[in-house]
Amino acid sequence: MRLCIFGVGAVGGLLAAHLAAGGADVRLVARGPQLAAIRASGLRLIKPDGETLHVHPPATDDARDLGRQDAVFLCVKAHAQPAAADAMEPLLGPRTRVVFVQNGIPWWYFHALDGPWRDHTLENLDPGGRLLNVIGPGRAMGCLTYVAADVAEPGVIRHTGDRRFILGEPGGSRSEDCLALAAELERSGLEASVSERIRDAVWLKLWGNLALNPISTLTGATMDQMCADPDIRTLIKAMMAEARVVGEALGARFEGDMDARLANAEGLVGFKPSMRQDLEQGRPLEIDAIVGAVSEMGRLAGVATPQIDAVLALVRQRARAGSV
Repeated sequence: MRLCIFGVGAVGGLLAAHLAAGGADVRLVARGPQLAAIRASGLRLIKPDGETLHVHPPATDDARDLGRQDAVFLCVKAHAQPAAADAMEPLLGPRTRVVFVQNGIPWWYFHALDGPWRDHTLENLDPGGRLLNVIGPGRAMGCLTYVAADVAEPGVIRHTGDRRFILGEPGGSRSEDCLALAAELERSGLEASVSERIRDAVWLKLWGNLALNPISTLTGATMDQMCADPDIRTLIKAMMAEARVVGEALGARFEGDMDARLANAEGLVGFKPSMRQDLEQGRPLEIDAIVGAVSEMGRLAGVATPQIDAVLALVRQRARAGSV
């Protein structure tokens, strides 16, 4: 099976290192200092126990160098996916699967979804339909990650905890493609499962993040500080309540309750959510997939989301103002 990792950040680098070390036929599309370091001295993954994987997979910044692939793990953030679609077109054959490894609502969310919004396109996530036209929903596969990792320096990924991946088909089947990719991840030393309700997994991970990410970005508070502040906690729970109504209106099932979800967040003492990290490092913020899409879906389903909409307006303005 010919596999490509498109986007070699923390999660893409972890995937690439494990797959290459496990003997998979894997190639990388990277750029900038990360690409230069991998070409010069390979890719290193420092595991939680201190063991280091050192691999030398082929790497390029031009997908035309690699040819058609059986599967591509697209590991760029949601706002970068439309631009990546054109660049990855040379990798796509008639049966190539594209695994969208991302946070938030995926652009393919309504593909093959039973109900009145079947095959609807979310403009927030796929402006102009570039993903729809270049990749197509029939190639799309969902992937949720529970991984703690960062890029320690170019060419070096530091893995600090968790290694779980959840794969799923938009149509809900346990397809041969999905099972084969999960088995490939398992062989490489990662934990992988296949969900027949991948959208439920999307909502469960998103449920707290849609509030915690933007509020931390606006206030500068860490996870534990937000959860411990009574007024902020009330706002977080109001946003989560709105999101649950939206998700359930679209057929999603929610497991657990808000306080249990927030208890996990409160235990992350001093932790800054990814959106705040991106602001501090001058990178584009992943607003639309995490917050904007939920607001758009609420309008579609006729569900009011006043708290989500207010925080969305504020964090978009914060993004325009930059890191200063």
